[in-house]
Amino acid sequence: MSDNNIKKSILNLDSMLEYQAGSVVSRAIINKDVGTVTLFSFDKNEGLSEHSAPFDALVYVFDGEAEIKISGEPFIVCKGQMIIMPANEPHALKALEKFKMMLIMIKS
Repeated sequence: MSDNNIKKSILNLDSMLEYQAGSVVSRAIINKDVGTVTLFSFDKNEGLSEHSAPFDALVYVFDGEAEIKISGEPFIVCKGQMIIMPANEPHALKALEKFKMMLIMIKS
């Protein structure tokens, strides 16, 4: 399904993004000045290095399990759970197994 056809459609998050061996894959669903919604898939042991963002970011896990560190504090998140990473706090992510998430960032 093309990105132009996702509006006014019932979608299954899990089928919108596949895993790729040894990789992190992302797909922007909404990309506006006021915020973004992005899907990510991570192969086991893949991740994102420590960084920070100027806005709160909500992570919703829809498959697998990962460790998310926020200001050095580790949190284990798994399917069906969510966590909010506060603005301007360093955070990093590592997939403990294959892992898919939706990242929602509201900029206003």
